This record gives sequence, C-alpha cells and structure tokens, in this order.
Amino acid sequence: MLDPRRVRSPERRPEGDRLSTVGDWRLAVDIGGTFTDVVLLDGTSGSVHVEKTLTTPSTPLDAVRLGITCLLDRVGVRPDEIVAPIVHATTLITNALIEGKTGRAALVTTRGFGDTLLIRDEHRYDMYDLQIEFPEPPVPRERTFEVVERTTAQGIVTDEPSSNDLDVLVGRLKQDDVEAVAVCLMNSYVNPSNERCVAEHLHQELEVPVCMSAEVSPQIREYPRMITAACNAATMPVIGPYLEELRAWLSTEGFGGSVLMMLSNGGVVSAEDAAQNPIRLVESGPAAGALAARWYARRLGEERLLAFDMGGTTAKATLVERFEPDLVNTFEVARMYRFKKGSGFPVSVPSVDLVEIGAGGGSLARVDQFGLLKVGPESAGAEPGPACYGQGGIIPAVTDADLALGMLEAEGFLGGDMPLDASLSTEALESVSDGLGMPVLETAAGIHEVVNQNMAAAARMHGVERGIDLRGVTVLAFGGAGPVHACGVADLLESDHVVFPVNASVLSAFGTLVSPVRIDLARSMPRSLNNLDVDERDNLLEELRDEGRRVLMAAGVAEHKVGFRYGIDIRYVGQGNEITVWVDEGESWTVSLADVRAAFEQEYKNIYGLAIPDVGIEVVTWRIAASAEAAPVEPAMSVGERTGPDGPAFTRPVVFDRGSPAVDTPVYRRSHLAPGQRFDGPAVVEERETTSVIRPGWSVEVADDGSLMATRVTS
Repeated sequence: MLDPRRVRSPERRPEGDRLSTVGDWRLAVDIGGTFTDVVLLDGTSGSVHVEKTLTTPSTPLDAVRLGITCLLDRVGVRPDEIVAPIVHATTLITNALIEGKTGRAALVTTRGFGDTLLIRDEHRYDMYDLQIEFPEPPVPRERTFEVVERTTAQGIVTDEPSSNDLDVLVGRLKQDDVEAVAVCLMNSYVNPSNERCVAEHLHQELEVPVCMSAEVSPQIREYPRMITAACNAATMPVIGPYLEELRAWLSTEGFGGSVLMMLSNGGVVSAEDAAQNPIRLVESGPAAGALAARWYARRLGEERLLAFDMGGTTAKATLVERFEPDLVNTFEVARMYRFKKGSGFPVSVPSVDLVEIGAGGGSLARVDQFGLLKVGPESAGAEPGPACYGQGGIIPAVTDADLALGMLEAEGFLGGDMPLDASLSTEALESVSDGLGMPVLETAAGIHEVVNQNMAAAARMHGVERGIDLRGVTVLAFGGAGPVHACGVADLLESDHVVFPVNASVLSAFGTLVSPVRIDLARSMPRSLNNLDVDERDNLLEELRDEGRRVLMAAGVAEHKVGFRYGIDIRYVGQGNEITVWVDEGESWTVSLADVRAAFEQEYKNIYGLAIPDVGIEVVTWRIAASAEAAPVEPAMSVGERTGPDGPAFTRPVVFDRGSPAVDTPVYRRSHLAPGQRFDGPAVVEERETTSVIRPGWSVEVADDGSLMATRVTS
C-alpha cells in the first residue's frame, strides 16, 4: 500500500480556480514496476500535464486512482470533461509471469499430451549445463487434464469428446477450485470444433473464464501454442478483476471515456478484448515507449533511432528503423537467464522487437561469491524501493548510488513531493563497499558504471542481432532513470547524439496517446505456393479481416477507417523454420504468386545471403494487421514560457567517474531554459519527474519544443 507520508498529494483547487472546461482532454496511464505514470493532454491547446506516483503492486488500482486524482485536481479538470478513451499500458502481465504470481489456472488437452508443458520443445538453451533450469510452467502438471478426442492434421475429426468425459472433467476442475481454464487440443488450429465443444461446455458449467488456443494462437507447433494458451489463462484472473475495478471506479467518478489497453504490438484495443487475451499485453508498457520513439523519430527526421527507456525496474532498448520499430511474432517471457534464448516461455504474441534487461533505478547491487560487484537483475521495485525511499529497503540500488554521487537532489525528487534520505543511501552502500574494500563514493561510482555497461551491452547485442552497428545512432533517452544514465550509455556505444525529450519520465504513457488502434491476427494453413487454392486462402483472410474489424470497432473505430496489411510466414519446402514477409495491403489480397515468390527470395537473400533455386516454396501461416491511425497529436512546448533566469540555479558537487574527484556542476531548472539556449557539460538539468545528467565532454542546445539536444564534443 502506498504510504501517503512518502508522496505528498497536491491540495485540491478551489472551484473558482479551475481551468477552462473547453478542451479535448485525453488521459493515459502506464503502470510500471516502480512508478505509475499519468499523462493528461489537451488535444485543442496541446498542453501536457503529468503525474507520477509509486506503484502499489498488491493493489495496482490504488496508485492509478491516486495519480489520476492528483493530476486532475492540480490541473483543474473534472472527470466528466474527459470523454475520449483512456489509454492504459501496464506491466502487470509480465510481472505476474516473471514472479509466478498468476491465477490458479488449469489446462485441458488431448489424451497423451498432458506433459507437453514439461517436455517443451526439447531444446536445451545451454547444451553443456548439466543442471539446466527452466521456469515452472504457469499451469502445473497436477492441474493439466486430458480428454479423449482427435483431429487430424488435415482437420478431420475422428473422435469427438463425450459428454460423460466432459462432466467428469467439470467435477475435477470444480474440486481443484480453478480460477481460469485453457483448452488446447491437437490440431485445433486447423479445425477448432472439438476445442470449441470443450470450451463451451466448461464455460456453461464453470463460473471462471475459459480460453481456447484456436482463438489465442491458432498456429502450428504444439508447445508454443500450448504455452501461449496456458500463460493467457493464468493471467486472466490477474487482469480481469483489475479492469473491472478500474472501470467501476471510472464510472463512479463520472469519466465519460472508455478504456483502451496497449498491446505488445504497439496497438491499442478495448479493455474487453484485452481481458480475454491478456497475454497480448505482455510487453504493453515497453511497446508504448517504442511508439513514443516512433513519433519522435518522425518529428526529428531520424530514420534510425535507439530508444533507451530506463525506469525503476528495467531498462529497454528498441531500434527504430526507417521510422518504425520492428515487430516479432514470438516473444520470450520469464527467462531464467537474461541473454539465454530458450530459457523462458516462447509465447506466440506479436510484439515490438526490443531487448529488456534488469537494470533500473531500483536494481540492487551486491558482491558475488568471487568478490565482484554485480548490479541487478533483482530490483527493489516500489515496495520497499531503494533504501533512500525510506520504506525499509536496506540493499543499495542504482538510485542510491546516483544520489550519493550528487546526480540527484534529495529534496527535489518528484519536485519535493517525495524527498529522499541520503543518509539511508550511504548506510546501504556501506554494506557493499565493506565487501569490496572500497570507499562509499567509489562503490557508488562503480554501481553507476556497471549498470551503464550492462545496458550498453544489451543495446549492442540488440543491434548485432539485427546486423546494425549502433555507433553514431542517435539515442532517445526516457523513463525516470534514462536521462540520468543516457550520456554514459551513449559514450559506451560511441553515439554522438542524445535527445532528452520533454516529459521524458512519462514518455511511455505519452506513447499510448500516439499509438494506432491495431490488432495482429494469424492462422496457420500450410500450403505449397504452386498448389495454392486461391478461394481457400481468400476465405481464411476474410475470416481474419472480420475479426480485425470486430476488434477495432469495439475500440471505437469506424468501419471505413480500418485498414489491412497482409503477411505470410514462408519457407522452402523441407525447412523447419519460416521467415515473415509482408506482401500486400488493402481490402483484399491482390499480389500475384510470382510477386510473393520474388518478395520471399529477396528477404531470404537479405537474411542468409543467397536464394535456393529450383526448390518449392511453402506458406505456413497467414497474417493480417488490422489498424487505424490515432488522432493526430501536437503537444505544445510542455515546459511553457521561461519562468526564471536562463543560467544555472546553483551548483553542487557531482562525481562522474570512478577514481575522479567531485566536480562543482551547474544545476539548471528545465522550466528556466529557452529554445536556442546552449550550455556545455558537465551540467545537471532538473525537472519534477526526472533529472538529465550531461557528462563532461557533451554540449546541449534547447530545441524549439523544449527537448535537450546533447552532442558529444570530439577533440
């Protein structure tokens, strides 16, 4: 529960002091692992107002209510003035799967396949590790039930589930007191009739949500489909009650807008659709940040941009290429090891392509068994938070180190609403410095350096996996801790430019306001390109288009504004893996088979350096992206008019490097800076929600929109 002593709420405005009620008010919320961010945008004037409050993990709605209420009171806007949909991003699903704090779910599958979640795909992510570990399945074996049924790979039903077997199954599920059920039968992606029969029977007899793999992930390959359905069912009891409570509170308060949820693919859908498929929210928050980076890339004219998002719990890096972040069709969640592909759950969910690392402001420092300094991936989160939060944390976190180095101001944190305790930081750091045999400030500088190295290594790997050298790529720094560390990470990446946008701390929440309404749908239907039945293909695509229209119209999109893009997972006949190629767009499929072959061979050459002549081509999965662009947003210069002198407010000693003395560093108030103003590092720029640290060797110019454009000075 949020301790009200730690975050002071602004006093309510008198009725006579309210702002004008004329405005197109848009509200966005992003629940992070440490902080919950709220953004209020006036679409008419472009004014942006933000609020940040500690996340309440056990009761996430508490932080949302507090943040929204504080922000509206401070701005002077009534709930009934907000009639546009409220857009919401969250890490609830990711955290539930990582921490194993999911609902009590069950899985129903075909007889003989009850061990699939344990067998996985038989891939060993480290073939030489004799003690190899995998995360525990979201549904344990004792709650996995088998039924007698069978559908062939051609979609022919040879055995239907009997009503007697289903009645017995209902009794066992009731006895186990399950909160949700996933139904995943063999070959249901071809013909879901048996799966639908089981799901409908359970839905009638049980008062719990039931999901079908044929709706969650109707794609070939047994394990990815089953683990996706199992993760979906396990998180339905997490998101469902929260969304019900949220909508009830919004209704009681008088809000006029519906709720839209941010998906991992960078689109938004209705809360009802999100509650049915919560696994699609697994990278909801980071995807919102990637969409904000997309918006900034277009605004800045930067075709290639590295979005660097460092919050309280994790850091994320996303490469925007040709003004767009890439999407992947499978995302691995809950990895046992950060950089070991295959050590987590490979859920079949379209997601923004990003790398995530346990390196945030709350990441904890320790001395390992070899006497070496380690930082993360464990995090203090919001409860208890870093030691300086004064909520019981005793292990030093990155924020404690940054405070000790002078990069943060104790009394100015969150504009003074949440003052930090520097003595608690020092006390916590001493526990690590004693183990290292180093002074406290050297230890703090070491923590700062290690976390920068970890983030730079992760970003560099993200670029290497995509064949891109990040040297020289502009970095967009956001998140609460991102601007503190961005110049240090950019130095390690040999990047010469860093952009510190206005309201960087809540940029992911802002990203939800510029995200399209979008749903990505896929269905496997393996067919040889040479023997393709065009009518069969068109019928499948029409079903996907119908579902896309339904989802977007439920989110408030007019039918005529829905657009479609077509993709295929395609391979040479005999291969075991496919590549995804986007080939067409419009109301119907118009591209020729010859053009499909040419597009595939070109993409294959791009990836592998050659094409394979005289070999047949096979389409495995058909994809549709249904989308409608968000209403245009053009925020005004959020820092407003200059409210003070353009020079530094004061100076304070800051340690920038291990082994270097503290430097008297100018501290600027961001609200005092004017467009066109220039200054050199070292410098610190403070605003209510974050601090931008400009390292020595960097210079800054204030852009027209208030963004700080930092450039590395080359000697």
